[in-house]
Amino acid sequence: MKTYYVKPERSTLHGSFSRDYPPILTIDSGDTVRFSTLDALWGLEPFSTTGDRKAFETKDLKGNSGHALCGPIAIQGAEEGMVLEIRINEVIPESWGWSFAGGSAQVKKRLGINVDEGYHLNWNLDVKNMIGVSQYNHSVDIKPFMGTMGMPPNEHGIHSTVPPRYCGGNIDCKELVKGSVLYLPIPVKGGLFSVGDGHTVQGDGEVSTQAIECPMDLVDLTFTLNKDLKLSMPRACTPAGWVTFGFHEDLNEASVVALEGMLDLMEELYSFKRNKAYTLASLTVNMRITQMVNGVKGVHALLPHYAIAKPIIFQ
Repeated sequence: MKTYYVKPERSTLHGSFSRDYPPILTIDSGDTVRFSTLDALWGLEPFSTTGDRKAFETKDLKGNSGHALCGPIAIQGAEEGMVLEIRINEVIPESWGWSFAGGSAQVKKRLGINVDEGYHLNWNLDVKNMIGVSQYNHSVDIKPFMGTMGMPPNEHGIHSTVPPRYCGGNIDCKELVKGSVLYLPIPVKGGLFSVGDGHTVQGDGEVSTQAIECPMDLVDLTFTLNKDLKLSMPRACTPAGWVTFGFHEDLNEASVVALEGMLDLMEELYSFKRNKAYTLASLTVNMRITQMVNGVKGVHALLPHYAIAKPIIFQ
């Protein structure tokens, strides 16, 4: 098994998904790629007190309107219909990040917030002690994860990085920390996986459209092809438990899709009949709003490890 290194530079960065983008690297199943990434808005340094900073120049890059992503990575032998397992070995942020009061004007008005009134926080990130401290001395525990991990849909053209899809993308799930394995349906030959949009901490829902957004010093991922597993939506095995996802413009539909995936998983893990899995899910499964700010809303169902008597082996 080999290990590769990818840094953010003109040849490795893009701001959209497309099946037509050539891979920057082709690896074998079982190989590891160690990325460093920019923040979502292509920043090269923290914001100043006036809101200015240096950013990566994107005018010569294709599809540069979205999150700054590194990739795409092709996996030898990957075919549509297989599943790509992404093991998250390490996620280490750089020493700074930022967050602000984003969101739609309609939501801000509903919440009694002046649409034109901004609120910006710059954060110093203490990776050793896993603490973030803002310029106003707010202090939060940090739990780094990547907001965007995914592949392009098997459709012609350039596709936005904003919505999550069945093949991944801007999932924004805070459970996908170090030690997790993300399972994504492969949509196109080679897979063409990209990663970016580093977060150091985020609440479920990501209500202001921002987590603590930050560049990442290291994102260590191992890629494995699974030819036997069949998925129509992502799932993950995380330190907190098993997770299944639902994405849809309607939050209720997203919830049902996530629950449907969880019942499928419970049938696989325990050989439960559908009605039994449904009944036990009501006792053990937590339904959470992953994010509600990306147009396509996300819901994830979380089944904690050992919530049901038969042990679930964490892989």
